[in-house]
Amino acid sequence: MKPQAAPLVVRSVLREAFAQLRAAGVPSHTLAAELLLMHALARDRTWIYAHPEEEISAPNAERFFGLISRRAAGEPTQHLTGKQEFWGLEFEVTPDVLIPRPETEHVIEVALDRLAVREIRAGRRQPLSGEGLRIADVGTGSGCIAIALAKALPRATLFAMDISEAALAVARRNAERHGVCDRMLFFQSNLLEDLSVPRPHAANALPNPSPTAIYRCDALPHGNPLSFGVPQPATGHSPFRFDLIASNPPYVGRREAATLMREVREHEPEIALYGGEEGYELYADLIAQSAKYLLPGGILVLELGHNSLPAVQPLLDASTWTKVNVTNDLAGIPRVLSAERS
Repeated sequence: MKPQAAPLVVRSVLREAFAQLRAAGVPSHTLAAELLLMHALARDRTWIYAHPEEEISAPNAERFFGLISRRAAGEPTQHLTGKQEFWGLEFEVTPDVLIPRPETEHVIEVALDRLAVREIRAGRRQPLSGEGLRIADVGTGSGCIAIALAKALPRATLFAMDISEAALAVARRNAERHGVCDRMLFFQSNLLEDLSVPRPHAANALPNPSPTAIYRCDALPHGNPLSFGVPQPATGHSPFRFDLIASNPPYVGRREAATLMREVREHEPEIALYGGEEGYELYADLIAQSAKYLLPGGILVLELGHNSLPAVQPLLDASTWTKVNVTNDLAGIPRVLSAERS
């Protein structure tokens, strides 16, 4: 009589997953295995560690080890679970968007701090609600920056822009998830360059006769919905002016591609990763366009690549920009460059 196989329990499948991912050289293999088991079982971490001897059904174990195999082959954990936490919020992520990173939270911190300081200088009431503010997130991807700012500033209007229609669809679903659709507009644009002549696109596009995709994620109103925080465009001129522009633009150099982790190089969208051969080529256009679309005293907040500060900071010339500041991340790397429009 064949001996019965030992039952599959939480402790044993986790131990096996740790070993498989460690052997494959997966970074943070313990965390990856935990997250994938939580996803496969639809349980949280507390439950998993409170029930180490809980039996796992064969279908659930098969599903879990299928995810482990894919992670060992290089697929990011976030693509396997379909989510990533950012600024205390859970965001849907897909291969169409950059996975939100913890260092990008510094963009939110700097944006909120600079807006608060500007309000204090102007003698306006605190705390900051964002009333009357128009904020643009350029290269929105999953929408994490725009949505985090929308949650922090409950009376601001947010404009989320991306060159990728697929990314905008993800951002819009995240806006729905977090209940900020009523204060957001989504634009398909290459940086800010298409704002001067927007055009409608897709079934949910707003009926506007100009060239950038402009659409909302809730039910479209009748008539001309540009009254939603956006004045009627004058022919040949953009109506869009912002109090703050934030961006985490593509800033990895193509010459660095071979040094990237496999998870990044093979699975995240190139259009969101690479900013040119050196990595900082997009900043000149982004800064020039921001100068055009920011109101006087408006704030620009940019995430930087690990070595891009020397190339980017000189682009903020004194005739156009003031109060230039650099913020380091927790590793001491210059991560955020911010300034005010003169």
